[in-house]
Amino acid sequence: MSPSGIAFDHRRVQTAVIGNKNSDHPVILPMAAHELDMWRKAHPHYSYWCGIQLGGCGGELSDRRYTQKVCHFAHHPSAPVCRRTANGESSADHLFIKRGVQRLLKKQKVLGNVNTRNLGTGPGDAVDVHLPGSRRRLRFQLSSLDHRAWRRAADDLTDGSEDLDWIFGPDTPVSRELAGRHGFTLRVRCETVGGERRVHIGAEARDRTIQWTPLEDCQLTPTGLSTPHVEKIRLSLPRPKLPSFPLLSGLVFAIVPKAKVPTSSPFEAKDRHLVVADFKPADSPIVRALLSLPGDTDVPPAEHVYRIPESARMLVTDDGRGWAVEANRYVRLNAHEAQRTGLWSPPPRSQADNAPTSTPVPPARKSPEPQPARVLAPPKAPAAAPKAVRTQAELVSEFRKALTDTARRRATTTWDALTRRIGPEVSLLTEGECIALLVAVDSPLWENVPVLSALISHGDGPLPYLGDVLAQLGVQYAKGSSRLKQWAAVEVERAYAAYGQPSQAMKPRLSLSPAPKVQVAQVLHKWLNPQVPAPKRRVVPTVTKRADARISELITELRELHPNLSKPVRKRANKAILGGSVWLGELPVLRNSKRITAAGQTREQHLRSLEDALSAAHKDIAAAQHRERQEQEQPPPAPAEPKESVPAQLPSTPKTSSGTLYERLNRQLIDAAAQGRTIPILDLEGGPTLPDETLRWLLTSIDRNVSPDAPLLSALVTAPDGGPVLFFRQILKEVGLAPPETDGWLTVVWRREQQRAHAAYANPPRELLPRLIPPA
Repeated sequence: MSPSGIAFDHRRVQTAVIGNKNSDHPVILPMAAHELDMWRKAHPHYSYWCGIQLGGCGGELSDRRYTQKVCHFAHHPSAPVCRRTANGESSADHLFIKRGVQRLLKKQKVLGNVNTRNLGTGPGDAVDVHLPGSRRRLRFQLSSLDHRAWRRAADDLTDGSEDLDWIFGPDTPVSRELAGRHGFTLRVRCETVGGERRVHIGAEARDRTIQWTPLEDCQLTPTGLSTPHVEKIRLSLPRPKLPSFPLLSGLVFAIVPKAKVPTSSPFEAKDRHLVVADFKPADSPIVRALLSLPGDTDVPPAEHVYRIPESARMLVTDDGRGWAVEANRYVRLNAHEAQRTGLWSPPPRSQADNAPTSTPVPPARKSPEPQPARVLAPPKAPAAAPKAVRTQAELVSEFRKALTDTARRRATTTWDALTRRIGPEVSLLTEGECIALLVAVDSPLWENVPVLSALISHGDGPLPYLGDVLAQLGVQYAKGSSRLKQWAAVEVERAYAAYGQPSQAMKPRLSLSPAPKVQVAQVLHKWLNPQVPAPKRRVVPTVTKRADARISELITELRELHPNLSKPVRKRANKAILGGSVWLGELPVLRNSKRITAAGQTREQHLRSLEDALSAAHKDIAAAQHRERQEQEQPPPAPAEPKESVPAQLPSTPKTSSGTLYERLNRQLIDAAAQGRTIPILDLEGGPTLPDETLRWLLTSIDRNVSPDAPLLSALVTAPDGGPVLFFRQILKEVGLAPPETDGWLTVVWRREQQRAHAAYANPPRELLPRLIPPA
């Protein structure tokens, strides 16, 4: 029982969406009668729906007021059976999280896409956030998952070029493991406040304590979603221990003389030191890797071969792409044993008397005056295992990580230092290949993301071809600019601010625009004519506050119908509302041509504009309702026609009766490509009402009417789960391409076409990446 004595029945439907069945605007109905009365007064024109994005049937709901039990939503008596399973307050948390993140992106002026995901149990399983400017993704995981499912999801969400942050809803073994590995993990929860669910982000430490922060008080930084408590935990954490595995005894090795250890290796430790060695595991080829030895020992001489008798461990990085061997004790092999390993060969002349014995050798202690070792002939070069050639995407990912680490240390680097860290193949790149690599590292160019290439120095300045890199990225006047050194210095400071610990606000990027040239004739004219009259300033009309009941009534009616209007009619209504509000004096005129024009019009002109817009709005809503009734009344679809057939309800060309819809859809896709984003299928022009066959035909027609190498704009359309639409493979076939067999590779092809579309329609356009599939 509640304190007021009302028995709350939580089996009732408490959540809905506002406006229509496809809406993502969630609401919680107040449970108490007096709260519902206040809600109705505040929102008299809301309509409630059992939303598709809630897993509902799409039917309209009504609010039910009770005094002896909880108020709740109810389906209409004639509605079909609804099989929605989640009805409580938390059933719309994914939509409240989506809306909260969208508000945070808008508040911080960060470009990003937010989509809900159905991972098998319902549309509220997860919320995915893509931040292309910082090359980062966020996953709000609201359903439980095990370690294998978590690893598969991490691989599917990223292709190696982006970072991924997890924010968990329920407490799971995966969240506890990440907290133990990284020192903390992020959690999310929602709390009911009136008809809203307020989103809070928690920083969970290793001791299971959680500090919660409202989502609107969090920060989106280049290193991910951050709260004040996360920064405190990061500053207090010791260096995390790397995962390790025991190795069987019998591993042999030989030190590689003069080999340099990569700088900033993840296997560095205060009480140990690293050397490079060639290892020969049992029944395996020789491989070259790092060897970690106790810090109080000298490096064993390179003239001998050694065996690790016990306690050897393999250290690995989290991504599994690097490893080292940790040893505390080793035994020197005799000449016969060493020769059998393939790591050593005898010297040219006989030195049998000097053959080493198989006596255990403990690690030598450091001393100020070490005894000189007896020098033998250099050993035979070890046969290192062939190293796989890294792809362009792998090199780009490693360069970004290396340069980000450099910025975090508030330092700069050189190409030679990057070669030592990443690999010798970097030194073999031509200047053109270096430019292409750095362009990929810093693509796309965003104002709120520093250019990492500026951190690479050459002598006392930046790289000599930095101007070519910036010109391809779209920085105007970069090539040949005399201020490029100053530009790079400012960009280095921006990188320190963005990636430092803690991160700080960045100063604006330096402009390379040349100073305007002074025209001698203009200066001479001003000198000879000092009394030049000032140009006439445009007079901005002022509007006093007026009272007009009819115009106010029309504006109110249009605003109530506004959410349900199509885009052209909504634009017309906006213009009429703006003009009427300016004429009433509710909006200031400012120096805006539209408002100045509206202020100069008569009352009759505004009245006619509002009435025409209202009439168009009623007709638009009636047409939408008619289409919806026709869709519900039409018989089940006939069996699928052959794949080359054209839908019966559409003409053979998109330029006749369906031309208007075709042009709107084409323009919508081009706008999305120019803004570097994607479009959910439910937000497409006609997407919620058109059959899949019709929509597929329209998207195929758009992709056919361009050059063969042009990007596929249909790849910008996302399914409700955030992936490619179900008929994307069919679109590939119909435009003459050979679609991949597996869904995983299809997703890779889909993402590449998105990148190509964003590059083709950027301002200025960027170089297109190659297509990943051949023609059919």
